[in-house]
Amino acid sequence: MRIAVFCSSSPTIDSKFIDLAFELGAGIAQSGAELVSGGGHISAMGAISRGARSQGGRTIGIIPQKLVDIEFADHDSDELIVVDSMRTRKAKIEDLSDAFITLPGGLGTLEELFEIWVGRYLKFHDKPVIILDPHGVFQPLHALVEHLENENFVKPGMRDLLHWTTTVEEAVAIAYGKK
Repeated sequence: MRIAVFCSSSPTIDSKFIDLAFELGAGIAQSGAELVSGGGHISAMGAISRGARSQGGRTIGIIPQKLVDIEFADHDSDELIVVDSMRTRKAKIEDLSDAFITLPGGLGTLEELFEIWVGRYLKFHDKPVIILDPHGVFQPLHALVEHLENENFVKPGMRDLLHWTTTVEEAVAIAYGKK
């Protein structure tokens, strides 16, 4: 089992989000799954990998060469796959992973979430898509998605393919198909 995590690489976010990422990484490793991430070593992205490794978990980072060149890579990853572009990175993450968990993050995180969620809806994959948001950062997004459905921009059933969670345990259980 491999679980991908989409999350922030911003060095300016509150430490509670770094702690959440570390806790999720540890929870993924404790479940026996491998972690697939964007291969960075800073902020939540780095914390998730450190959390997994703190519990003996295996980490796979996928990172574009351009980010390696600016010293962003997590060279402690068990496997660091260097690719040529962000598009290739996302495709490789999708191919390697059995489930996807999104933590609070910015535009890059949202872009990854939306792409994997739309892929699920269009049946390019049937893997769980989960948001772990114990602090309510994505609450306005949740309301927006409901509003878009009410206005018929989001088709019925599409919203149901996205699992909103508030605990690491619940997110990991859904990744394994246990909820």
